[in-house]
Order: sequence, then C-alpha cells, then structure tokens
Amino acid sequence: MTLLIMAAGMGSRYGGLKQLDPITEKGEFIIDFSIYDAIKAGFDKVVIIVKEENLELFRDTVGRRIEKYVDVKYAFQKVDALPEGYSVPEGRVKPWGTAHAVLSAADIIDDDFAVINADDFYGRDAFCKIADFFKNKDRSSDKEHFCMVGYTLSKTLTDNGHVSRGECMCDNNGMLVNVTERTKIAKRSGRIEYTEDDVNWTAIAPDTTVSMNCWGYTKGLFPYIKKGFEKFLAELPEDKRTKGEYYIAQATIDMKNALSCDITVLNTSATWYGVTYSEDKPYVVAAIKKMIDEGEYPNGLWG
Repeated sequence: MTLLIMAAGMGSRYGGLKQLDPITEKGEFIIDFSIYDAIKAGFDKVVIIVKEENLELFRDTVGRRIEKYVDVKYAFQKVDALPEGYSVPEGRVKPWGTAHAVLSAADIIDDDFAVINADDFYGRDAFCKIADFFKNKDRSSDKEHFCMVGYTLSKTLTDNGHVSRGECMCDNNGMLVNVTERTKIAKRSGRIEYTEDDVNWTAIAPDTTVSMNCWGYTKGLFPYIKKGFEKFLAELPEDKRTKGEYYIAQATIDMKNALSCDITVLNTSATWYGVTYSEDKPYVVAAIKKMIDEGEYPNGLWG
C-alpha cells in the first residue's frame, strides 16, 4: 500500500511553508507523524507531491529521515501539466487543485493508496482503518471500491479563525452520497456556523461528519480523473481560469455518480490537528507533546 501525501501547497493564511515547520524538540514535522502512523498500519511506500523547487527541502529533511524505513518517491505538481491542446491561462500561478495533485502521481503508483494532506495530523486510527479496508475489500466487482475517513466537525476546528471543510452526506449503509464544500466555518457565540456570502451565517451540527482529505483509492481512480480534468478545463468559466480548482472530493463524487465506484465512510473518533493559522501551532505542539509523554509516540520517531 502507498501513502500519497499532497505537499505542493503553501499556506497563505499560515504565512509560509507550514509542511516543514517543526512541531517537536527533535525537529519533526506533522508529515513525520502521518508517515510513522502509516508504516505502523502496514503501508510500505510513500509518494510525496511537491513543487519542483521544493524537492531538495523535502528530500533533505523528511526524505532523509524516513528512507531507511520505507520506499520514498516524489512527484511534481506543475501548473503547466495540462492535457494536449490546453495552455496555462494568463495570470495563472497556482496549480489546479487536489485532484490535479493526485493525477501528478499516476505514473508512480501501481497499488492501493491513501491520500492525505501534508500539514494535517490525522491520528493512527485513520491509517489503520484504510489499511483494514484494503485488506478486506471485495475485488470481484467491476466497480471500484474507495473509502474516506470521516471526522467529527467539532474535532477539526480552530479558535483562531475560519476553516474550510467538506460536509458529508451518507446513506443508511455508511456509504458517501455527497460532499458539500463549506469554505468558511467558524466558532461563533458558542455555536458552529458557516457562511457562503460573509453576511448570513447558518448553524451546523457539531457532530456533522466532514472530509479532511483522507481517502483510500485503487489505481482505477487515475483514468477517471484524467478524463475529469479535461472536462473541468473545457467547462471552466472565463472568470475562474486563474483560480479555479479541480478537487479530489468532487472528482470522487462524480465517479460515484457515474456508477463507477462506491465510497465507504470510515468514521473515526480521533481529533484532527492542524496549523491553519500560525496561532494554532502552540496548541498542536502541546497536543503532540502530550501524546509523546503518554507513550503513544516515541520521543524521536526515527530513532
């Protein structure tokens, strides 16, 4: 099994390359803990998607630490990696979103794989659940079987501003029906609320299941998102050509709606930790130190 880590983005709200900001006294990053947990769960390969100009940074830090324990490869997400007949629109700087990032690793991955963000702390339970899903998956059907780890909304928020989360709708069998992107969710006056227009706020239940971009896929995903990306580009409105993004959640739902896959939601009680804002870092540092002090992780992941 392969762990595919999306690390090509730079956090504008955070103010820098937060994927490589140490959170322990040993100089480890959040990404180190995800890789450590994945290895413990049975993953034996890691592919890190980076900007080409950041390759040496990742190779000299994360790569150097983990290459003794797991097979490591790198993929580049490039803004000009486009289908034939398309060119980068004038003024476009940022890459094309999370589905485009995953697509950049299509030539490297040849087995079942999990997808995560580099700067999110998911907890070992997430990786164990995905690994168990793959081990027990029915492989006799023509339909692809995917999974997504679902988090409780109240365990994924920050006190320092708003966040973006994918609100999940599931059927009675625990299968994902749809994901609605809520781009601005915040704690407000003792409630959790979201807004679509920065004026009107709507309450959302604390126990809502949300996506944190923690997915499990087969390599059958790649042909579909390749076609989907071409469709996305062909239908992209003129006013969104410099910033529009092709999201992995939407691509997966589109595949489900085409009856090409189903998506099992693997609910976890784990608390998500992340540094959306620089003010979040002390809280994350303290939470991980507590886990180390309690013996959940060694003091020094890589010996």
